[in-house]
Amino acid sequence: MKFPLYIQHDAMQCGIACLQMICKYYGKEYTLARLSELCFATNEGVSMLGISQAAEKLELHTVCGRATTDQLGKVQLPCIVYWNQNHFVILYKVKKTRKGCRYYVADPGKGRVEYTEKEFKDGWLSTQSKGEEKGVAMFLNPTPAFESLNDVAEEHKGQRSFSFLFGYIKQHKKYFGQILLGLIVGCLIQLAMPFLTQAIVDVGITHQNLTLIWLILLGQLVLTISRTTVDFIRRWLLLHISMRINISLVSDFFIKLLKLPMSFFDTKLMGDLLQRMADHKRVEQFLTTQTLSVMFSLLSFVVFGIVLFFYDWLIFVLFLGGSILYGGWIAMFLSRRKVLDYELFEKQAVNNTKTYQFITSMQEIKLQDCEQRRRWEWEDVQADLFDVQMKSLKLQQQQEAGSIFINEAKNIVITVVAAAAVIQGSMTLGMMLAVQYIIGQLNSPVEQLMKFLYSLQDVKISLERINEIHNIRNEESPERRLTVLNKEDKDLKFENVSFKYDPHNPQWTLEGINFTIPYGKTTAIVGASGSGKTTLLKLMLGYYPVPQGEVKIGNTNLDHFDLKWWRRQCGVVMQDGVIFSENIGQNIAVDDGEMSFDRLKRAVELANVKTFVERMPLKYSTQIGPDGVGLSQGQKQRILIARAIYKNPQYIFLDEATNALDAENERVIVENLHDFYLGRTVVVVAHRLSTVKDADQIIVMDKGRIVETGDHASLIRKQGAYYNLVKNQLELGN
Repeated sequence: MKFPLYIQHDAMQCGIACLQMICKYYGKEYTLARLSELCFATNEGVSMLGISQAAEKLELHTVCGRATTDQLGKVQLPCIVYWNQNHFVILYKVKKTRKGCRYYVADPGKGRVEYTEKEFKDGWLSTQSKGEEKGVAMFLNPTPAFESLNDVAEEHKGQRSFSFLFGYIKQHKKYFGQILLGLIVGCLIQLAMPFLTQAIVDVGITHQNLTLIWLILLGQLVLTISRTTVDFIRRWLLLHISMRINISLVSDFFIKLLKLPMSFFDTKLMGDLLQRMADHKRVEQFLTTQTLSVMFSLLSFVVFGIVLFFYDWLIFVLFLGGSILYGGWIAMFLSRRKVLDYELFEKQAVNNTKTYQFITSMQEIKLQDCEQRRRWEWEDVQADLFDVQMKSLKLQQQQEAGSIFINEAKNIVITVVAAAAVIQGSMTLGMMLAVQYIIGQLNSPVEQLMKFLYSLQDVKISLERINEIHNIRNEESPERRLTVLNKEDKDLKFENVSFKYDPHNPQWTLEGINFTIPYGKTTAIVGASGSGKTTLLKLMLGYYPVPQGEVKIGNTNLDHFDLKWWRRQCGVVMQDGVIFSENIGQNIAVDDGEMSFDRLKRAVELANVKTFVERMPLKYSTQIGPDGVGLSQGQKQRILIARAIYKNPQYIFLDEATNALDAENERVIVENLHDFYLGRTVVVVAHRLSTVKDADQIIVMDKGRIVETGDHASLIRKQGAYYNLVKNQLELGN
């Protein structure tokens, strides 16, 4: 029995796919989505520690360490090995031969691979200890409790199969019915052609009846025009349907993306999401063009096959046998083609991301004089992509060479048999020409059916990647229903909160956080870079679930509130706030409602935006380029502040919202916001003293912990952490 193989859906999932294969080997089948919940992937993938902790949750005993190749040959396999310092694969067998050991590897990026001893050492060995070269490996064995885990069926309940695709077809069943009718008419028109050809030879030419020949040719012309007209209408309808289905598929994908947790977008490459968009095009083509083409091919194959059988059963058997041999040859390449498709997806995703970064960072690249290095990095990615494309082309050429040989050999044999039948008198010349026409018509459906096999495999792979996104749990859940705040208690509270971005990291980003942000007051959070200030803000906005402790609004856990509704109550300016590619007015009034010019006017005045907007030729209708091209950093920040004010929120969160402003603009905005803050809860993350000194409460962070709390005057008197921050900023003496 072959070792089970699962292919990763993207570059971040190699470790999770390896764990999936180990579980399958020991008799338990899990989806990547299920294992991803246990084994957290960062934007750099998963760690060996993460795999180990996830495996132990699945009741697998793990031992990790460094080993030599000799030790690998003496232990129980399979094991997970760290490959090329950036990838995880499974070593499942070591075979000793006269020429040395052979190592059998299940690679989630390439499939099953066999390595020589030298090749394996080059990929695995990474360190040297006591004169021996060693590599990192993880050995896993099932515990007795492993057998009692949930059954396989439980893991597949969330899977979306091909059946969900046909929901899109049902929406256009009327048009599909018309197209199907057109296919049948076209097939019947084609069916008349061989009989007309036979009539020309056996009747018209044999009896030298030119009038009949002209009549038959006229009939063929009419049939050809009719078939062309039917085909034109069918293609027009198909284009109409395919456009609608493609829009629906991609729209549903975007709807799902908008429902996903914020943390999802921390780990997914842009190129990976763009590749999944391309997968939708593949699915849409399968639903429309390819599915209908294969229906037409099947119909043609059945009709012409029956006609060929009645003409000559021996030729029919020869054709059928050759077609089965052709299909078997095609099937031989499916598994290798599947692996290459996943590898190509991964390389194209990296290429998309690298190309996007290269183009959008052009000015910085020129400024920092790193053109050559960045170009070489891009070219390295192109070289990797080219290698995979060459493998794919080589495989395709092998398949096509065999296919052409089988088809030509089949046609030659049929021609010889048909010619012999004519000589022997069991078949007329007209019948032979009709048979050749039918064979020609049958060859096309067979090729279409073989291509459909590939399309079926492609769309299955695409569905797996798309379903991975659709199967991720939404940010909202039935537990998050509250849309009303307690009128008497609207304070924000942190109670014993500890948090880390990577659950497998032993170090907490925030640890033991306890504080209250009074409603209607201004609270400032200060501290050195990396102390956890922005993370606190993100937890208040529901970016991430809290693993330990509680974040509350009043006495109610934030987990019980509808996050879409909660964020509607908040005006937010983050450090990495986005300026959209639209006009200035739309960039400030970004919500889904109608633009209120009174609120817009108030927002631009308070954010000190009015002056520079009034200088624009089209005022608020002035278009801004992607990500605010043409605006200074200070202008961008003022637009973002105006956006937060425009919402007229109860809660305001500002993360270094004025750090790009000059002293004068900052002074004006701080003064303008003073009255706006009245009666609202304001949380400000900042370094500048001018921004935080008037806050009702100042929270001082250091290395993920709160070290001081108080107002400006009391903290200065303490001469502690806050005093040192202020002293360093103002360069005060002792």
